[in-house]
Amino acid sequence: MIQERTVTPEQGRQPKRSWKAPLVLALVAAAAAGVHLSGATHYFQQERLQALIASYGLLAPAIYILIYALAPVLFLPGLPITVVGGILFGPVWGVVYAITGATLGASLAFLVARYGARDWVAAKLTGAKWHRLDDEVAQHGWKVVAFTRLIPVFPFNLLNYAFGLTKVPFAHYVAASFVCMLPACIAFIVFSSSLVGLIKGTVSPTALLGIGLVVLVSLIPAAYRRFKGHRAAGAAAE
Repeated sequence: MIQERTVTPEQGRQPKRSWKAPLVLALVAAAAAGVHLSGATHYFQQERLQALIASYGLLAPAIYILIYALAPVLFLPGLPITVVGGILFGPVWGVVYAITGATLGASLAFLVARYGARDWVAAKLTGAKWHRLDDEVAQHGWKVVAFTRLIPVFPFNLLNYAFGLTKVPFAHYVAASFVCMLPACIAFIVFSSSLVGLIKGTVSPTALLGIGLVVLVSLIPAAYRRFKGHRAAGAAAE
């Protein structure tokens, strides 16, 4: 089992809260309000966007996946690309293309760190918590990959490179990353697939499902901290 003291923030500091879900929901609310006040709802036609993408045929998904795959390597944020995927490809194919691109990107960064730019990456990853991450991976392997994908303790893009410096097998890293990135990917894709409708003031069942999934995913770190607190309290009482 992963030793919690080594993968949680340093003692005496409050864990960082996930900002993604509140930020996305706040931006949607602001955009919806702005569109309604300006009377520009006729500019937001998801059918037109999807028809434009469809006109590119197989190139459209390939280009999207390629962009997503390069984003982690270049330290670009993945959330905006995820949102675009939901808008353009819908809740099903959006998930397929986004998780494919995200997994490829995480894998490319891993391989760059392991075989291409090991010294450069090692120079960037200084500090006790990165050394502890290396020790944890040596003991627990893919379980640390899974844990850090679900609980955002480290910066995501830098984490991809960090794992390339550890001894975790590449296949284990890819599998754990894929499975544990999937919940957040599904949540944000389902939500963003109804984003155009929300901006126009239409609240569909898909939109409600997406909002619920985003909130649920954002509560995972809080649920973990609560569980850890109860567990620590129980151990102290024994």
